[in-house]
Amino acid sequence: MTVDHAAGHSTLRGITLKIVSVAVFVGMQTCIKAAGGVPAGQIVFFRSFFAIFPIIAFLAFKGELATAFTTKRPFNHIARGLVGVGAMGLGFFALTRLPLPEAITLNYAQPLLVVVFSSVFLGETIRVYRWSAVVVGLAGVLVISWPELTLLNSDQGLDDQEVLGVLAALIAAAISAVAMLLVRNLVQTEKTATIVLWFSSTASVLSLFTLPFGWQALTPLQAALLVFAGFCGGLGQILMTAAYRHAEASVVAPFEYTSMILGVVVGYFVFGDVTSLNTLIGGVIVVAAGIFIIWRERQLGLERTRTRTAAPPQG
Repeated sequence: MTVDHAAGHSTLRGITLKIVSVAVFVGMQTCIKAAGGVPAGQIVFFRSFFAIFPIIAFLAFKGELATAFTTKRPFNHIARGLVGVGAMGLGFFALTRLPLPEAITLNYAQPLLVVVFSSVFLGETIRVYRWSAVVVGLAGVLVISWPELTLLNSDQGLDDQEVLGVLAALIAAAISAVAMLLVRNLVQTEKTATIVLWFSSTASVLSLFTLPFGWQALTPLQAALLVFAGFCGGLGQILMTAAYRHAEASVVAPFEYTSMILGVVVGYFVFGDVTSLNTLIGGVIVVAAGIFIIWRERQLGLERTRTRTAAPPQG
């Protein structure tokens, strides 16, 4: 097998793993939505606690379990857990109140906000191309949200669960973008398995603090759906990590947007959700902006590599 052929095979495997991970995450969201109006904190517990089992099984299989929890930065992991739990809880609240395609598509605001926050909080230089893509992408988010947000001007607006769902989804995307910055900092010194295990464990514990706010008794079906959602969350994490190991992030990342297609199909056949024209148009705009940002990151990465290669050796 030639080097090029081997690289192509690895890339194809990475893309396949990414698409499967996206399908598993959509499966997780479908289970959560099908479970009905369960309190968000209770959903976070099931999603986080039962995600630990497939991750531990995978690490045990690879012989990496003994060192998976080892870290010198426990407070960084706890901070990432606090932020992540907030994002997850709001995201699940939105998921139980919005059509599935809309809930999935609004989450696409997150990578756009990562660019904004990288500039504001980390002082990263963001040039006009990426700023333009962010503005266009956020305009797409506004197109998706507009029908619900205009209800705020009406008398019944604040009672409308979809309005609350949209607001929760947008705040979740913003908090999730902050979580991504914390993860970006952690990956410089920590293994992926360590980050994932610490997050799932921290989120499981933190979610228990929502018990006094009205956890409810679950039917056997609801419990089964939420346990399965947790397993899907852990499995999806493993598959996603493996995908990025087999191919470059810039190649794999755009396939995240296959979740929009899956969301439309599953939403229609499982929940009878007919995707609105606003969601479709806005979704296409947001996806295009997201893919442009990924492409731009790749171009800048190649430029930096060429610069380093061309630079004379120091010494």
